[in-house]
Amino acid sequence: MSTEQLLKTPLHALHIELGARMVPFAGYDMPVQYPLGVMKEHQHTRDQAGLFDVSHMGQIRLTGANAAKALETLVPVDIIDLPVGMQRYAMFTNETGGILDDLMVANLGNDELFLVVNAACKDQDLAHLRKHIGDQCSIEPLFEERALLALQGPAAVTVLARLAPQVSKMTFMQFAR
Repeated sequence: MSTEQLLKTPLHALHIELGARMVPFAGYDMPVQYPLGVMKEHQHTRDQAGLFDVSHMGQIRLTGANAAKALETLVPVDIIDLPVGMQRYAMFTNETGGILDDLMVANLGNDELFLVVNAACKDQDLAHLRKHIGDQCSIEPLFEERALLALQGPAAVTVLARLAPQVSKMTFMQFAR
């Protein structure tokens, strides 16, 4: 795929401005490293925190009274009893129980689920959802209009708490708006 054909995340221009070396990944022009180099970036993330643009991943909203029940027919995970404000790791399975892809599922409340699927599989995951549960709930891909960031490392909570103090009270697999 040529550079002209690659998709760009909403933060693409910022990556270029900051001197990122860009490479093709899952159909996107993605940053692989910045001027400090991979080892310094890696060590900083291991010691402090690193921010990653993962906007190439697929974000999908499911809504409707049957959204949880419908999704539960496609994953071997309890979605119906997933508490509001929590998320779970799940896998899309085929008719024989084989794994098609993995994903994260968050319960936003008010009959609304938020899914994050892998970049390379997001179109097939969306087609899978539409084929099997599209008549039971609303399926809204948010592939183009949203960025997605991952803040990782031992200082991640401290760093993010400067902007959103409530994160310091969150536990594993919780989320907040």
